[in-house]
Amino acid sequence: MILVSKAPALVWDAQMTGTGTLGQLVPKQPWPYVNHYSFHILDPEWGHLTIKMSGHPPFGAQVMLNGHEYVACQAQKAAIDFSKQDNCFTTIPNAADLAKVADTLSRDEIAGHLHQLCERWIYSTCLCFALDLEEQQRTTFHYQYSVFQIEYSRNLLFQSGRQMDEIFQTLIDRTRGPLNLDRIKTIFGNKSRPHYDQRKKNPNRWGVLVEKPAYDATIFKVHYGKMTLKIYTKGERVLRIEVIVHNTKQYRWGRSLPCFPEIVIRLRGILERFLDALGCMDACFISDDTLDNLPQPAQAGQTKVGGIDLNKPRMRRVADAVLALSSSPMGFTASHLAEKVQAMSGELHSQYGPRRAAYDIKKLRGKGMVQNIGASRRYEPLQVGLRAMTTLLVLREKVIRPLLAPSTRPDPHSKLSNPTPIDHHYENLRAGMHSLFTELGVAA
Repeated sequence: MILVSKAPALVWDAQMTGTGTLGQLVPKQPWPYVNHYSFHILDPEWGHLTIKMSGHPPFGAQVMLNGHEYVACQAQKAAIDFSKQDNCFTTIPNAADLAKVADTLSRDEIAGHLHQLCERWIYSTCLCFALDLEEQQRTTFHYQYSVFQIEYSRNLLFQSGRQMDEIFQTLIDRTRGPLNLDRIKTIFGNKSRPHYDQRKKNPNRWGVLVEKPAYDATIFKVHYGKMTLKIYTKGERVLRIEVIVHNTKQYRWGRSLPCFPEIVIRLRGILERFLDALGCMDACFISDDTLDNLPQPAQAGQTKVGGIDLNKPRMRRVADAVLALSSSPMGFTASHLAEKVQAMSGELHSQYGPRRAAYDIKKLRGKGMVQNIGASRRYEPLQVGLRAMTTLLVLREKVIRPLLAPSTRPDPHSKLSNPTPIDHHYENLRAGMHSLFTELGVAA
């Protein structure tokens, strides 16, 4: 199948000299809209792929692949049983064998397979409409391949769609505050999820459709420049976590095709650190001696630094900022921490700048909560540090402060019209703690 659409493309303007000969070639600015031809191909090794090619020289092309299609083709050859809906595996009796097939995408030889795939189709199937094979050989026209956009995902398959919803919504409620999320988008559909056997296949596989979701779908997004970390529901029982690099040029990883396996490994590490950060915030705890040891001085390298007192507003803002930066794929610097503290607290640069942030990072390093990334000046929080900071902030803001508030307002609170389970817990604790404070002489 070949589809045609218009999009911006590099087009060269040929200038003529005064003698009537061909002069300099100058690219047109801005890029004009020209016809692009999308070739939809079924490859025996990679499944469905699309090659989108410009109709004007130098015939720029994009090769779009889906890793799920590749895994499905290789799994079928290896006689691995599975069921798949669109680009999502919904039933996997032997997940370990399928995971081994997926891991081949990060091996060194995969770059050679990708190069063979592109060479197999782009010249004989696509470019031949602009330059026939004889002209290609005479002009020695050939492509150099690089990685432009890439996505890495991990799917969690649940037995119950309701259980998946409860876990996902709880995760969002517990982490959206610490991460300081800028966007959580919900696409509203029906309240209940359909049974699998009630879903009808879409007969219009090709075409332009406006599809209404058959169930509530919540998209959890975190943006970092040209990178996006996202969690969302896929199908009725699949929770997908993915990292998207919109343009590899923005990162110093290399973007040529031989760098593809290294990029995949980097994205896998980014996704795992993101999940670790969410897990530490979702299930947080501190050891018995943490509260006693935090205010004590510590050693960061050769430097002796002060302790950490979360009763001081500055350290609470720093802890909040570190939690918000914990999911940053490339870590954070002292400047990033200072900017985040300023954005969250409204302080000026003169009140809290990179120098103060660097000293606070040293204090966190001394307590084993933050570490350097290699030999760089970038930092990442450790799991024990994330759990400790999250626990201390939750205890102070969600437990101690609400329980102490009734001591200054002994009058009964007005009843909530739609109380949540947490509201009921707070009310029971308030009543019990009010009596305890009265016995201890804290409450009037």
